[in-house]
Amino acid sequence: TQVLGQSMEPNLHTSQRVIIEKVTYRVFHGPRRGDIVVIDMTNVTGQDEMLIKRVVGLPGEIIEMHQGQVYIDGHPLEESWPVNPGGGNFAPQVIPLLHVFVMGDNRGASNDSRNFGPVPISEIVGRAWFSYWPKEYIGLLGNPVE
Repeated sequence: TQVLGQSMEPNLHTSQRVIIEKVTYRVFHGPRRGDIVVIDMTNVTGQDEMLIKRVVGLPGEIIEMHQGQVYIDGHPLEESWPVNPGGGNFAPQVIPLLHVFVMGDNRGASNDSRNFGPVPISEIVGRAWFSYWPKEYIGLLGNPVE
């Protein structure tokens, strides 16, 4: 899969190519915080497109943002992956069961759950787990937080 756009910078760059792993979420477990996922947006927004974003909120959690800081259940989210700041504020909302809240790592330039809401897990195509092009970016992706 080819990355298009700047919403996942500084971690993924436009034209970077990644391998999408599709088995884990269907057989072993659901998405985890920190996973980079590919979402089929057809049933989410009506747009025939795929987006690549990072899972930041899980089912049943309360998520909110103040001055660019994400809070989960009232506690600041400690993101162990690099993030470009931005994103402002949004009021607390409960993430429905069988949904996740996704955001781009480039918060000021990302169309994500702040705009279209939590994403049904059923619309996640898979997990981006390995970058293979260009060669300076070859390696494993993601940084799940337990």
